[in-house]
Amino acid sequence: MTATPDTDARLLSAGEVAEFLDRRARMPLLRFITCGSVDDGKSTLIGRLLHDSQALVDDQLEALAADSARHGTRGEELDFALLVDGLSAEREQGITIDVAYRFFASPRRRYIVADCPGHEQYTRNMATGASTADLAVLLVDASRGLMPQTRRHAHIVSLLGIRQLVLAVNKMDLVGHSELRFREIANAFQAFARELGLEDVAAIPLVAPSGGNVAHPDPHMPWYRGPTLVEALESARTDTLANPDLPARLPVQWVNRPDSGFRGFAGQLAAGVLNTGDAVTVLPSGRQTRIAAIHGAGGTADAAVAGESITVELADDVDVSRGDVIAAADHPAEASDQFEATLIWMDDAPLFPGRPYWLKIGTRTVGASVTAIKHRVDVNSLQPQPAKSLGLNDMAVVTLALDRPVAFDPYESCRPTGGFILIDRLTNATAGAGTVRHALTRASTIQWQTLDISKATRAAMNGQKPMLLWFTGLSGAGKSTIANLVEKKLTAMGRRTYLLDGDNVRHGLNRDLGFTEADRVENIRRIAEVGKLMVDAGLIVLTAFISPFRAERRMARALMEADEFVEIFIDTPIEDAERRDVKGLYARARAGEIRNFTGIDSPYEPPEAPEIRIDTRAMSAEAAAEHIVAHILKDEFLGISP
Repeated sequence: MTATPDTDARLLSAGEVAEFLDRRARMPLLRFITCGSVDDGKSTLIGRLLHDSQALVDDQLEALAADSARHGTRGEELDFALLVDGLSAEREQGITIDVAYRFFASPRRRYIVADCPGHEQYTRNMATGASTADLAVLLVDASRGLMPQTRRHAHIVSLLGIRQLVLAVNKMDLVGHSELRFREIANAFQAFARELGLEDVAAIPLVAPSGGNVAHPDPHMPWYRGPTLVEALESARTDTLANPDLPARLPVQWVNRPDSGFRGFAGQLAAGVLNTGDAVTVLPSGRQTRIAAIHGAGGTADAAVAGESITVELADDVDVSRGDVIAAADHPAEASDQFEATLIWMDDAPLFPGRPYWLKIGTRTVGASVTAIKHRVDVNSLQPQPAKSLGLNDMAVVTLALDRPVAFDPYESCRPTGGFILIDRLTNATAGAGTVRHALTRASTIQWQTLDISKATRAAMNGQKPMLLWFTGLSGAGKSTIANLVEKKLTAMGRRTYLLDGDNVRHGLNRDLGFTEADRVENIRRIAEVGKLMVDAGLIVLTAFISPFRAERRMARALMEADEFVEIFIDTPIEDAERRDVKGLYARARAGEIRNFTGIDSPYEPPEAPEIRIDTRAMSAEAAAEHIVAHILKDEFLGISP
């Protein structure tokens, strides 16, 4: 109804509207997710929440204005069918493939809800939505009961530190609004949740399309006397992610240039409260100082609370870099380069211990690798299972080693500084998400020992520049033959060398490894570390390994200084390698006698930009060796003339 002169007196005044909107803006904010198995009704429930919460707000306005109009018209009332139709691209695609965020408000608070996909292949998306949530609404279809994905999502909720959970038993109309069926599902889930450490679980029977127990009690279920879903959301704790009761944690995101005349350190206060004059510790260095000044959005302030973006000045000239954490001195974070963590694997490519990744924790990004998979977790039984690798959506307890110490807290005590992601170094895609459990004892007991004799001293004694010549190519390509000729030529010139051959090393150092992808990764990791030690000893090291994966070759390169690693691709077509197969390996692989054979049933990833490429169809082994030596001398890798 449009306002008329007769109804104007009963409409809200401009001042009342402004006051109402201001009060809405200052209401607490609850972040929550909806999750569960496929077709449990998540999007329908969100549509009903948006519709019914809007109706509650309209009722509040009507009570204030004592009129049936909202700002003079009811033309803005939301239509539930249109809401559900417009929630996502599901009606076109049949599935939710990403996290859809919705914003709405009830009379008491504001909400951000993340609608997470239910299909197992999109578990990674659900973990993304859960990472910033205060509460989870886990849907179950009453006619189907608990599904594997229900348990998986509950497990992820517990891993990511969400301690408030609503079990929404939806589609109760399909089971005749049966109290017995509801209790059966609720009791089974409560038992499972207790094993996960989830104690704050509210079970609510729902009929989302009609709104039963969403915002108003359902008359078809008089036996249920608990809260509606809206009431449960309105009574939940908010801002559990940035907890002001925790010790102060400020991950440094940005540092002013010293020559700017102002030396400040900016970031979002992840936890706790910072006051001017507080004693703080800069981690991982451990240097202590005090807060000299705090600058926020409104100017200089005496204090800042969790969630605020601030810039601080320190009382002393302390070295602080992006990624460091400024922490309360009386309760500092930990700092370590090794820790145990719970990991959710999100990549189609499997995880193997030893494979290098980037690890991002807070504002710090460092090199990292999983050193061991302690066990994989079965999402149905929660029992640990042995595993040598992790596949898509697997969850496991692992140990990680970083290339430098980082500041962190155990995730259960501080979510913002205890969560991390692993990033694929080749694609820059997120490969996994994890939560820190604790630092490894060996990280604090093993320290780098300072040695008086350096690599430069050893290189000078040998009269050469040490380096690692990394030969890679298919089995039978000619790697060992050419590497052997190169070493002979260098030795004849008086150079000190050592050749690490793939077959020879497997007789000793790597005799415990097979040829699975996981074992191949570990094989190359060990060789790269041995090669690094030999280069440190001042030697020219040659390695002749298939080394089929780019990730491991990149890892080996990263261990060396910029001009110490020379990748040499022995480029031989598989048909040529198979024809010259003196060991008969290809024939055995074709016959199925050898599994995981590179080029047959295991991939080879050729180098994208090797320093040297040898085309064996156009160059003999002798000519290839001459070319490699000449290339090294020409580029003065050895630091001498031929």
